[in-house]
Amino acid sequence: MVNQISNRLCPGTLRQVHHIAFNVKDMKASKHFYGQILGLHELTGDEVPKTLSRLVREGKVANFVTPDGTVIDLFWEPELLPPDPDPKQGFTRANHLAFDIDPDLFDLAVEVLKQNQVMIDHGPVTRPTGKGIYFYDPDGFLLEIRCDPRE
Repeated sequence: MVNQISNRLCPGTLRQVHHIAFNVKDMKASKHFYGQILGLHELTGDEVPKTLSRLVREGKVANFVTPDGTVIDLFWEPELLPPDPDPKQGFTRANHLAFDIDPDLFDLAVEVLKQNQVMIDHGPVTRPTGKGIYFYDPDGFLLEIRCDPRE
């Protein structure tokens, strides 16, 4: 829908995030991180979008899905350089991607990150909006696991 008066989309037109695409240097490390450490489901076989099936077969793309249906596409870029050698220097266009978790599972998620020696940026932090921990994926992109406050 387009609002004819202001030439903008009406509220509610965009329904949800469909997918997020990341360029990754080490596909094996990234697949392990998103699949084994974060526990996201990797799309395989008929689950892979037809438009990406050739690239998935060739090992150039991997697709993971969150429980709410958001797809994370990993595009293999073996020559990818980090935006800065210091992973604490932010990307220029994006700040971070946040995953929501049940408050009862937050401490478990923190422990899993520590056991897997995932580089933690900061946290856990507690705010009026809940708890969060910020950490890096294998390519230095900042991620967060957060939860609402317990009721």
